[in-house]
Amino acid sequence: MSTTAAPMAPQAAAAPLAPQAATAAKYVYLTFDDGPHPKCTAQILAILRRYGVRATFFQIGENAARRPYLTRRADQYGHSVQNHTWSHPNLRKVRWSTFKSQVQSTDRVLRRQTGYTPRCLRPPYGATNSVVAKRAAALGKRVTLWSVDTGDWARPGTSVITRRVLTRVRSGSVVLMHDGGGNRSQTVAALPTILRTLKARGYTFYALWCS
Repeated sequence: MSTTAAPMAPQAAAAPLAPQAATAAKYVYLTFDDGPHPKCTAQILAILRRYGVRATFFQIGENAARRPYLTRRADQYGHSVQNHTWSHPNLRKVRWSTFKSQVQSTDRVLRRQTGYTPRCLRPPYGATNSVVAKRAAALGKRVTLWSVDTGDWARPGTSVITRRVLTRVRSGSVVLMHDGGGNRSQTVAALPTILRTLKARGYTFYALWCS
């Protein structure tokens, strides 16, 4: 989410986009928005690696341009790196030329570090409608929202973030968290308990690719 504005409620949670490999009886998609952040993204990547978990990072283009080594690291660790626009505008309120520039500029930066063009687009604030979906499709993108919102952007406390995930998650859930856009130390602190508990419950973790 933006560092200057609270998120708008999404119009509707997109259906989980399960890759062919998602054949486990219970599975979940962990997603992180607004990075890469020099401290929090690095910490989250280290925790995910420790637990052998793959996730999806929806990155802001201007952040990835400043910290390409973190985009590269996420890719090297086997995570999916996807498009969250260049500077986090509300895509329902921009003209086509701005929409295209926001998405394609981010694609170019991410492609340089990962070798592939993102297929998923997460609209900032979850702000989407039929026009956003059509424009995304014209650029080869699939709008990708979430089904479990931790609200971690508001820093509600580590225990609250943990509880929201563990009480709301179901097989196929797409969980929204943040590694950027502000101080995400609470998210970092919550992540080990979330991973340990979901693993103990028999969940497998997959990344989103929208292919």
